[in-house]
Amino acid sequence: MPEKNYFVHESSYIDEPCEIGSGTKIWHFSHIMPNSKIGQNCNIGQNVVISPGVTLGNGVKIQNNVSIYTGVICEDDVFLGPSCVFTNVINPRSFIERKDEYKTTLIKKGATIGANATIICGNTIGKYALIGAGAVITKNVPDYALMTGNPAKLTGYICQCGQRLEFIAGQAQCPACADLYIFSEESGVKHQA
Repeated sequence: MPEKNYFVHESSYIDEPCEIGSGTKIWHFSHIMPNSKIGQNCNIGQNVVISPGVTLGNGVKIQNNVSIYTGVICEDDVFLGPSCVFTNVINPRSFIERKDEYKTTLIKKGATIGANATIICGNTIGKYALIGAGAVITKNVPDYALMTGNPAKLTGYICQCGQRLEFIAGQAQCPACADLYIFSEESGVKHQA
């Protein structure tokens, strides 16, 4: 049997079969359920549940007390803040099984979901978007969007490095990393490098 090339704290449970990439760390009291796929160099905090069929890309960071339900897909470099919440059924009832109604929720590359945010299933969070702490996402989120409130509203745009962008005449330069961005009503925000 080959030696595992990832870390699992002795208090956590890993159900087989599942895939866990090299360099990944799984901390205290977490549960990885069968048929989940976890990429390389992920950091899975304390008291995290990853349900069957969930896919996590490389470099995903999950803070404490997050349950990632079947139907959720996180691309590379996603950050999930403490106690953020996912759903996977629109109209759950304890006495009606709706496993055939699970909806897909896609979190695109580099997106951040803040502490205690709630993501209603069936939506896509755009790449490098930032969902503010406590926000409730009820619809698709554009790339680079800053979303805050309940229900969440678009309140600005964010650079890949996490700094807020200020657009003047459809252009913005990040004050921290100097990357350039273009905005148009038709195509939203585009990174120009």
